[in-house]
Amino acid sequence: MKPLTKRKFSSSPRPFAEWCAPEEVFETQTAALATRLSRIGCRHVVLGLSGGLDSALALLVADAAFARLGLPKAQIHAYTMPGFGTTKRTKGNAELLCEGLGLALRTVDVTACCRRHFKDIGKDPRVHDVTFENAQARMRTLVLMDVANMVGGIVLGTGDMSEIALGWSTYNGDHMSMFGVNAGVPKTVVRAVCRWWAETRGTAKSAKAILDIVATPVSPELLPAKKGEIVQKTEEKIGPYELHDFFIWHLAALGEKRARIAAAAKKAFKGVYGEAEVEKWLEVFCRRVTLQAFKRNCAPDGIKVFPAYFGPEDWHVPGDLAYAPGQDLPDSL
Repeated sequence: MKPLTKRKFSSSPRPFAEWCAPEEVFETQTAALATRLSRIGCRHVVLGLSGGLDSALALLVADAAFARLGLPKAQIHAYTMPGFGTTKRTKGNAELLCEGLGLALRTVDVTACCRRHFKDIGKDPRVHDVTFENAQARMRTLVLMDVANMVGGIVLGTGDMSEIALGWSTYNGDHMSMFGVNAGVPKTVVRAVCRWWAETRGTAKSAKAILDIVATPVSPELLPAKKGEIVQKTEEKIGPYELHDFFIWHLAALGEKRARIAAAAKKAFKGVYGEAEVEKWLEVFCRRVTLQAFKRNCAPDGIKVFPAYFGPEDWHVPGDLAYAPGQDLPDSL
């Protein structure tokens, strides 16, 4: 890999893609997971498969790592856990992907246990608030952790670097695992790696599933669907991932402050996003990367792929920082 320089990446809208190619990212993830499993003497992994990008990539990495270690596919325990917002499209893609990989997929519907939980705590399930959403994520984590205990395995975290930076995860839900295989891979690169895998390594069924997953809007699918369609679209809520990944690079890899990041983004995305839109989503980024630090500060181990990374020895800040609109980004400790 070429040495990191500020000049090379200052005007590129895709600095992560310039750093290394999709196959290099996938190889790094595969080697890291294989090494972790070997060193801890673990022969089973458990993960939740939603039919979205992140969990799809985590499954592909697990499959490749098991092949490298000579471990049987039967010891990859994949679970799909439909909830109130799960659509036929995402569930179908999870099923098709496992079929294409020759992996068993088990189903645990979390809606009934969530309803019982709501009754236990006096929660009105007709109110679709943050409790309604997060209970599903935490119930899924409970299932995966208990299965891992049953088989003597580890839960693979699927959250990517972009979500980790923004704190776009449920605390003690999808935030938690034993090892985060996507923790060092931003969302735009997750999409690129999945597309590369489909085009170069996939079977007819697995490639079809992956390519449709790539084309599916990013969503937590925690609110009930309307006419079978996804109603929650993440990028409508928190902003385009291509912008956030650009911000992440300039913050965590280059150590730049808000004004320089804004200027670089306006130049790099001229004609794609207006200056006001860049400022709007940069404000979201600055606020969330500061106020959501508490999630990153107690996150599981992950795989570092790029110079930009959020971890105790890389870019991190205390979890109790204050934030005011327009405030500059904090310095990493």
